[in-house]
Amino acid sequence: MYVSLIELLILAIGLSMDAFAVSICKGLSVRKLLPRHMLICGLYFGGFQALMPFLGWLLGVRFQALIANVDHWIAFILLGTIGFNMIREARCPDEELPAPDFGLKSMLALAVATSIDALAVGVTFAFLSVRILPAISLIGLTTFVCSAAGVKIGNLFGLKYKSRAELFGGVVLIAIGLKILIEHLFFGG
Repeated sequence: MYVSLIELLILAIGLSMDAFAVSICKGLSVRKLLPRHMLICGLYFGGFQALMPFLGWLLGVRFQALIANVDHWIAFILLGTIGFNMIREARCPDEELPAPDFGLKSMLALAVATSIDALAVGVTFAFLSVRILPAISLIGLTTFVCSAAGVKIGNLFGLKYKSRAELFGGVVLIAIGLKILIEHLFFGG
């Protein structure tokens, strides 16, 4: 199945919602927002959102021949699970705000945590017609922009948009998983 640029952009936006939500919290945690806060969040989150699907793609390519007959089900289950988890997290807004720490240890932990779902998406890329370098570049750039904006929004508006962002991201990932499954089952994609 071929994945269009619009589909990749929608996927990139959906994947960036976890990082966007955490960036909002980071923006909440600082009294005086500096441009470097936005840059740090953008680089960490965007970088890991680009790296993880690439690593997932490498894994998927190695095992593609073994699971080619069920690849559409794997994509559906992975994207659906990630999406449902994002929706569940959006409905439980009792999380603590992250500390106003933009250091290596704090940001690395958050970047890895928010990009695990991108690793699973990368596995699905191995079974789809995706040019991996443009795809991960788009995902990384989209996440960079969303994360930098999230820090600013968090500093301005607070928690109001955090759960909506996670809910939107979850719905998008589930919809993409359903599309892949339906195309394969009914249209031979």
